[in-house]
Amino acid sequence: MENISKTYDPKSFEKRLYNFWMDNNYFRAEVDENKKPFTIIMPPPNVTGNLHIGHALNNTLQDILTRWKRMSGYSALWLPGTDHASISTEVRVVDKLRREGKSKEMLGREKFLEEAWDWTHKYGNTITTQLKELGVSCDWSRQRFTLDETSNNAVYEVFIRLYNKGLIYRGHRIINWCPNCGTALSDAEVEHVETEGQIWYFNYPLVDDPNRHITIATTRPETILGDLAVAVNPDDERYKDLIGKMVLLPLQNKEIPIIADDYVDMEFGSGAVKITPSHDVNDFEVGERHNLGQFIILDEDAKINENGGKYCGMDRYEARKQIIEDFKELGLFNRAEKHNLSVGHCDRCDTVIEPLLSEQWFVSMKEMAEKTLKEFNENHSPKFYPDRFSKIYTHWLENIRDWTISRQLWWGHRIPVYYCQDCGEVIVSKTPPEKCSCGSTNIVQDEDTLDTWFSSALWAFSTLGWPEETEDLKYFFPTDVLVTSYDIIFFWVIRMVFSSLEQLDEVPFKDVLLNGLVRDDQGRKMSKSLDNGIDPLEIIDQYGADALRFSLITGNSPGNDMRFYHERVEAARNFANKLWNASRFVLMNTNEDTEIYNIEDIELKTEDKWILTELNHTIKGMNSKLDKYETGLAANDIYNYIWDDYCDWYIELVKPRLYSDDLEEKNRTISVLVYVLDKILKLLHPFMPFITEEIYQHLPNHGEALIIADWPVYDEDTIFADDSEGMQLIQNIIKNIRNIRAEMNIQNSKKTNTIIYTNDEFTRNAIETNKNHLISMGFSESVNIVNSKENLGDEYVSLVVDKSEVYLALAELVDFEQEIARLEKEKADVISEIKRATGKLNNVGFTSKAPEHVVEEERSKKKTYEEMLKNIEERITKLSESR
Repeated sequence: MENISKTYDPKSFEKRLYNFWMDNNYFRAEVDENKKPFTIIMPPPNVTGNLHIGHALNNTLQDILTRWKRMSGYSALWLPGTDHASISTEVRVVDKLRREGKSKEMLGREKFLEEAWDWTHKYGNTITTQLKELGVSCDWSRQRFTLDETSNNAVYEVFIRLYNKGLIYRGHRIINWCPNCGTALSDAEVEHVETEGQIWYFNYPLVDDPNRHITIATTRPETILGDLAVAVNPDDERYKDLIGKMVLLPLQNKEIPIIADDYVDMEFGSGAVKITPSHDVNDFEVGERHNLGQFIILDEDAKINENGGKYCGMDRYEARKQIIEDFKELGLFNRAEKHNLSVGHCDRCDTVIEPLLSEQWFVSMKEMAEKTLKEFNENHSPKFYPDRFSKIYTHWLENIRDWTISRQLWWGHRIPVYYCQDCGEVIVSKTPPEKCSCGSTNIVQDEDTLDTWFSSALWAFSTLGWPEETEDLKYFFPTDVLVTSYDIIFFWVIRMVFSSLEQLDEVPFKDVLLNGLVRDDQGRKMSKSLDNGIDPLEIIDQYGADALRFSLITGNSPGNDMRFYHERVEAARNFANKLWNASRFVLMNTNEDTEIYNIEDIELKTEDKWILTELNHTIKGMNSKLDKYETGLAANDIYNYIWDDYCDWYIELVKPRLYSDDLEEKNRTISVLVYVLDKILKLLHPFMPFITEEIYQHLPNHGEALIIADWPVYDEDTIFADDSEGMQLIQNIIKNIRNIRAEMNIQNSKKTNTIIYTNDEFTRNAIETNKNHLISMGFSESVNIVNSKENLGDEYVSLVVDKSEVYLALAELVDFEQEIARLEKEKADVISEIKRATGKLNNVGFTSKAPEHVVEEERSKKKTYEEMLKNIEERITKLSESR
């Protein structure tokens, strides 16, 4: 029988195995009425993007769940796809054209879209190739794209339905405008950054009494040019006599009214605020209530337009400086104060957004938000893991604003609205109309495209063929779980839910599993500016995909950020190497003549019963944790079982049986080893698919493929509670013997006689049955159980283990004086290190100037040395007492 290679080298089999899975269609999910469906729809990464560490975590989580369910007998569909990423893709294509001395305006829409498609075909789908290197088992035969024909059909179907229902409308509203990207943004696409800024106070003279003035406060002086009123709170005693009067707007030399509105916070600034309806969302609402009208003073490049008088053409920040200076010259500048601001930035390019009055397309959200909120409050659907994020979900729904869905871009779903240039009729249609009802063929389509998130909101059902009633849609929808990052709850999760409820009257997924962000080892968010990004492909090249996957899962819990440590990847690779070597050892002891018995036909020894009992506990624990999406805890369960129970204990316990001359006994031992190894590989497979499949293919009597093997089942018939408890007692005795020998620096080659006193019948029987293990693994010449400890003299070192006392005759093995002298020298060295670290940490120059992680490292060193000193002193005391 061929064994696995001598050394663990993931490069030698990972690509081969992925092709093996692909060639045999193991990822393919079928509509099978004899099986339960399990469905995950992959959050679509940007088509022109590259795999980053966040993708690696998110897709590893999805793959674990998919592989687990597939092995558990479900028809498991993990449907992949990519997003056309309208803004980021268009920005990249525009940059490419700029380098070539061209612009999108020069090319025109059709030629530009050809360039965008060429770019997508050239650079797109790189991420799908990279995902395959991670080992994802999604159904590539169903791969989708948000601009494919099925998605286009779904997008236009929903637009027309919502429009006909009056839920999509065109209107003038304050929108978030990115001057750099040149497009409107939804609220979810704006990232608010806490910034230390200023608040400026200016005096506006009263028209009927120029010697009097009202002081307004603003954080955006450039918008003064667009003021149409000054507002005060009607309950503010300071200004009651001024309500209804007119003030002169400096610089623009026009009169504007002082109005009363409950919106004004009397505690903010001076209690009087300037109202600029065209450039502030709250001011827009105030302006609507008081019929103030509109006055736009900024253009789409964030420059002052012709309404700004002498400031026309200035950038907004240049105009801000000049306006402040001009107020000072007029003697109307009051003061400036430091003020912390939450400034909105474009989440694509980080430009400060500008609130701007604009004619855009909107989705009316009130009705759909109320329906979505009702579904959650009454049925707790969908269910969030962890539950604390449901508060964010409900908060957004309770405070939602109408959704700006039009974008001033060319790449994306063009809005399916057409305008007759002769009679002004508006036509909404999936296909271009040949002529208007008035008979005119002079028809033009709306220039804007839809927000990328409009198509993404339909992803859970459009990918399954909706609006057609396909077999996939009937069988796989609603899906089971959405696995996504917590930072896009509003971007995506809410929109998917209200879209699905509106179109199919169902929540699109039962559960939402939220993963946190992957940060660097100092807890910082990864970014280009910090140059602290981690390339998953480099990690895979160095350590293998299994090591990366396992390092991302261990210690991971739903909704919590995690830190990335290279040491953790190395530890995961060491774990893989441990499994590899243990498997190779088992296979080395099998050959063509080895007879593998059924486990139920074997007369089991205590250690066999223990390892089988622990196996069942592991299966039960993992199932419970995976049901709750606690993948990190499930990974810890199988890690501990493999490393501690199987490798460190069981293999060592049965080695004497393997080397026995009794061929029958050897075959029985191999049978249990292979049986447990088979179950181990199955339990570990969702987490580390490559190494487990490779080893599985070398097992005697293995099935077709591990990926489609049956998930292990908890078996009451192989639970042996008493034997397991007895084996754990033996392990505790061995651990204690090894610890005391290590403390006394006794070489393994030196053995001693072991005497055990106990008056507990269970303990006595367990020790009697397993003496052989205490001899082979406890470095003992012999093991004797006694009924009395009266004759045990000072030459014995005693240990209390559970209901027994273990006596070791170590006096003849230890030169106590020499060992104490060695420990005293070690103690002096450690004290010296503690003094050095203490001096360094007491040095203000070091603690204030050195990087925080360096200082923290020194603190950690000192703590370690202090613990070492404590242990050394305890060992010296013990040896002194034993002399």
